[in-house]
Amino acid sequence: MKNKPLEIGVTGGIGSGKSLVCKIFSLLGVPVYNSDNRAKWITNNSKKVRRKITNRFGTEAYTAEGLNRDYMAGKVFNDPAQLKILNAIVHPAVGQDYDLWVTSNCQQPYLIKEAALIFEAGSYKRLYKVINVSAPEDLRIRRVLRRDPFRNEKEIKSIIEKQMAEVDRQQRSDYNVFNDEKKMLIPQILDLHEEILSLI
Repeated sequence: MKNKPLEIGVTGGIGSGKSLVCKIFSLLGVPVYNSDNRAKWITNNSKKVRRKITNRFGTEAYTAEGLNRDYMAGKVFNDPAQLKILNAIVHPAVGQDYDLWVTSNCQQPYLIKEAALIFEAGSYKRLYKVINVSAPEDLRIRRVLRRDPFRNEKEIKSIIEKQMAEVDRQQRSDYNVFNDEKKMLIPQILDLHEEILSLI
């Protein structure tokens, strides 16, 4: 009898369709931890995190609605040193939150952790397997433009350039799901679900 669920990562570049893939897993009854959503929640709701960010980046870092995303993007987007400082505040808090979530779902066969930066942040080291969601770059850009009307193509390309190259993500992952609107997505997820259950 195993003591804890298998932890499976789902990653992929911006616009690849990670969230759609994770939604299908959740419909199969698999709990999904969305790292980006939880990071946003923690950044806005953890008094400790808010205090550290304000101390480091100034009172303009927050508005009455929460994190001042435009202000913070201006501070860290093109400044790796500042981004490293921000990540050093947020990532440990998200890690603790994830640990609590895993413990609260300990009776499940396996769990999904959705995160864009599984390899870059080193979180792949604790995961049993990693699934990469793949799509052609031009399709990803079109999806993000539809989803985020506040972004432009130049900005999206800049984000893609800062993320791990698609070929590297594919090679480092245990499984690759192709969300290219040519290969059917749901059968790929169903096959993976059965494959992961067979590992338990």
